[in-house]
Amino acid sequence: MSSNNTIGLKKASASQVAKKLNELLANYQIFYMNVRGYHWNVKGRQFFQLHEKFEELYTDLLTKVDEVAERILTLGHQPVHAYSDYVKIAKIQEDKNVQDGETCVRGVLQGYQVLIELQRELLSLASNAEDEGTAAQAGDYIREQEKTVWMLTSHLS
Repeated sequence: MSSNNTIGLKKASASQVAKKLNELLANYQIFYMNVRGYHWNVKGRQFFQLHEKFEELYTDLLTKVDEVAERILTLGHQPVHAYSDYVKIAKIQEDKNVQDGETCVRGVLQGYQVLIELQRELLSLASNAEDEGTAAQAGDYIREQEKTVWMLTSHLS
């Protein structure tokens, strides 16, 4: 029996990468729901601007949820798919009943900080496993999200 999976990666390394991807997936799912809640509940002078921005962000997050889950499957593993598991695994906590625009933006920034940190860990792990597909995906996400963090931080200044 081969020690490599169907895409030519060592099974043990792919398993470690898939585990980190499942951790990332859990954080994306909780973060997605937080941003969706900000979109629904934000109030105040910046309502229109933030309501639109949060919709843009949660739409992107939902796309990434699907991409991360598909990457796990590509590696030959199963994505976690129960919210009860997401809550146990995720570093990002549920953010409930937030309405103030500035507090919502700070919640988005905190979520991206967690995602970026996890994706840097994933990038290193994937690179060591010679998993270019996962490394490229993580690198693309980091680049996009660092720019978003800069823009949101500028918004708060």
